[in-house]
Amino acid sequence: MLSSIRSGLLAPAAVVALAAGALGAPAANAAAPAPVTTNPQATPAPGFAATGVRTQGCEPGETPGWVGLGDVTLGVSVQSPDGAASTARFSVRDERTGQAVKTTAPVTGGTAAVKPGNLVDGRTFAWQAQALTAHATGRPTPWCSFRVDTTPPSTLAVTSTDFPATGTPAKYAGQYGTFTITGTDKAPATGAASGVACYQVVLQGTLGVHQDCHGANMVPAAADGSATVRLRPADWGTNVLQVQAMDNAGNVAGPLSYTFYARSNPNPPNTPGDVNGDGVPDILLPDAAGNLQVISADATGTTPSSTVPAVLGPWGSWAGSQLVHRGSDGSHAPMDDLLAYRPGGTALYDYRNFDYGVFGRGAMLLDRPDSWDIPDLPADFPADWSNVEQLAELGPLDDSSSSALLTVEGGNLWLFDSPLAYRTVRQLSTTGTWSGYDVIAPGKAADGSLALWSREKATGELRSYPIGKNADGTYDFAALADPAGGTVIGSFPVADYPTLGSSGDGNGDGKPDLYAVTAARHLLTFDGVTAPKDLGLLK
Repeated sequence: MLSSIRSGLLAPAAVVALAAGALGAPAANAAAPAPVTTNPQATPAPGFAATGVRTQGCEPGETPGWVGLGDVTLGVSVQSPDGAASTARFSVRDERTGQAVKTTAPVTGGTAAVKPGNLVDGRTFAWQAQALTAHATGRPTPWCSFRVDTTPPSTLAVTSTDFPATGTPAKYAGQYGTFTITGTDKAPATGAASGVACYQVVLQGTLGVHQDCHGANMVPAAADGSATVRLRPADWGTNVLQVQAMDNAGNVAGPLSYTFYARSNPNPPNTPGDVNGDGVPDILLPDAAGNLQVISADATGTTPSSTVPAVLGPWGSWAGSQLVHRGSDGSHAPMDDLLAYRPGGTALYDYRNFDYGVFGRGAMLLDRPDSWDIPDLPADFPADWSNVEQLAELGPLDDSSSSALLTVEGGNLWLFDSPLAYRTVRQLSTTGTWSGYDVIAPGKAADGSLALWSREKATGELRSYPIGKNADGTYDFAALADPAGGTVIGSFPVADYPTLGSSGDGNGDGKPDLYAVTAARHLLTFDGVTAPKDLGLLK
C-alpha cells in the first residue's frame, strides 16, 4: 500500500489508502487546472547530531532523522496555475498506531505550513500534504518521515584517576591526563531514544552553542554513550572542566562542572624548542584561519596538540608573522617563550610562557637597545625593529635560559646576546648578502655544539655553518661572515618547500632536525636533513 502511495498511483486504491490515513486522490476536473504541491520540509530539519547529516526522509528506504525538544513546522510550496486561492491539507500519521491527524492551512505567498501537535516522545511520524482549490485537488507530496526525541540525556558524570575530583592527582600541571565522560539517553516508555551523540568539553573556558557534534571542543560518544578525552591543565591549582551532553536529536544536558586540582611539577622537563612542557620540541605553524597550531616534533600526523586562537596574535592573527622560540626569561618553568615579528613592523613581541604554550597572558613589547644600554653602538643603529628582515633564536650561549637572537638587517647578520637583558650587540657580517638566504637555527646538539643553517633562496641549497668555541668559552661566529661559505648539506627549492625550519632535536637522537611545509601544505619532518616523513595536510 505504501509503495502505491509514494508513487502517486492512488486511483485504483483510493479507498484502501484513505483507511490508512493517506490523503485523497486528486479530483477529476478537466476544466480546472490542479495546484501543484512540492518541496516538503520539516523545520528544524530532522537529522543526526553525531554526523551532522540532515534528511527530510522523503525517499523510499531512507532512515528518518530526529527532531528534538521544541516546535516542529511542516511546510510545502504550492503553485496554483490559474492563480486561484488554495489551501493545503496536511496528514501526520503515528507509525506505531497508524492513527493520522489531518490539518488544513492557507497558502500564503506560495507556501503553507502547520505545527503538528501531539508528537509523542520516541515515536516515528510520517506526513504528506496536498493543495486544493475550490475546483481542483492536486496530487499529494511523497510521504516523509521523522522521529521524535524530546528528552535530553541524563546521569552525566566525569571521572579521572590522573586528576581526580578529590585526593592527590597522579599527574602535574602541563601533563596530559585522561578523563572519562558518561551519560545515558534512556528510551521513554512510549518509544525509542536517539542516543548520546557527543559531548562538549571545555577546560578553563566557556561552553559554546552547537547545533550538532561538529565544531571546537566537541568529542564523539562511543556506542555505549561514553567518551574518553586527554586534556592538559595549563595552570597549577584548581581547574574546572565543563561538560555538556548532546543526543542525536540535538537535545543538550548539563553543564556539569568537574573541579580538580593540578600540582606544580617540581622537576619540569627542560627541552629547547618545547613550548607546552611535555619535554618534546614543538613546531609552531599558523593554520588557514590565522590560529597558531602547536604540533609536536615527534607527532605522526598534523593534528595539533593545542591551538592558540588567532585573536591572541599581535595583529589579531598569527598569519604573516615570523615566529621564533628557543629559550625563556627564566621566570617560569623551562619552556620556550615566543617572539613574534611582522617584517616591516617596528615592534618585536615577546609572549612569556607561563601557561604551557597557551600564551593567554598576551605579549609585551621588546625595546631595541640604545646607547644607554650599550654605549658603543654604531651611530646609525636603528631605533626600532623596522629594518629586520628575518629572525632566528640560537638558544642560550651560556648557562642561563635566555636565548641569543640573530637578525638579518640590511643584508647583514646581527647578534643580540639576549633580547631581555642586552649585554652585547654585534654585527657578524658586512657582505650585505644574507637577504638572499633563509636563516634557520637548529639549536644545540647533544654534545653542546652549535651551528646555523641557511637556505639560498635562488638555488634551494641548504648550508651549515659551525659556531665553535674559543679558548675562553665564548662562541666564534667567524663562519657567519659570508653566507656563501657554508657547507652544502641538502637542497630544498623554495617553490617546493615554501616553509623550512628546525624544531631542534625532534626525534630524540641528539641531533637537530629539519621540518618543511610543501607547496601543497603537507608537513614533512626529517631525520636531520634526510629521510622525510609526510605527516599529512595541514589545516
